[in-house]
Amino acid sequence: MVSIEQEIAEKLRDAGISAHLAEARQITAAAVHDDPAGAETIARDWCAKRISGLPLAYILGRERFMGLELVTDPGALVPRPETELLGQAAIQFLEQNASASPNVIDMCCGSGNLACAIAHHVPGARVWASDLTDGCVSLARRNATYVGVDQRVQVFQGDLFTSLANLGLEGTIDLIVCNPPYISQGKLASDRAELLQFEPREAFDGGPYGLSIHQRVIREALAYLKPDAPLLFEIGLGQERQVKALFERTKAYGEVNFVTNAEGQVRVVWARKSA
Repeated sequence: MVSIEQEIAEKLRDAGISAHLAEARQITAAAVHDDPAGAETIARDWCAKRISGLPLAYILGRERFMGLELVTDPGALVPRPETELLGQAAIQFLEQNASASPNVIDMCCGSGNLACAIAHHVPGARVWASDLTDGCVSLARRNATYVGVDQRVQVFQGDLFTSLANLGLEGTIDLIVCNPPYISQGKLASDRAELLQFEPREAFDGGPYGLSIHQRVIREALAYLKPDAPLLFEIGLGQERQVKALFERTKAYGEVNFVTNAEGQVRVVWARKSA
């Protein structure tokens, strides 16, 4: 398969895909795994789909996140490497501050990547995950089973915390993590419109200013968090001051904290519910 791998790498390179060699290797390896006899035909077909813009994770049906292999599907956003920063911050807090069996909510769970990663890396954790769409809920449940954490990860469907009503979780949660849609509708109609070509709008649309879900979750989370328990968000570039203001406006949280990536950009904002 070396020759077909080289052929695909050249096609990807000519199409302007920067990771052409790495992606060619993944495509050919996956094609051989799926159908050794028809691998070359499959690999060429997948290459054409990749050149059309289809995310590689959708083509292969798999993506890695925080050391786990997860199932992917066009019904949910492909897990992003930047979201690992949010997962790492949540796991670090649980390991240093929570009980051996913490209760966690993953709101706007998407594919279930955060819920599965937290349950995997914090073996005593119980996670209640929630999302609005059929595609996300179905895939998150598949991933919980695929990773082997479905005994401790439950996935619910509904509009934010309404999906968790009547479960008796109020005042019992040690940590809430949320990777909400955070791109403004204006940007989705202009310079970020390409995001909607293959992935679901619900994963990106954060309302007029990109903060509609942050605002609601900050308010609604209070009923579920224990005193001194944190709410952690992923945010878009440059949104930290606005999200900080949303926390402070409630007068129900303590100090607002920022977590930066390797480039020094703030990508996670969190605060504890006041005691």
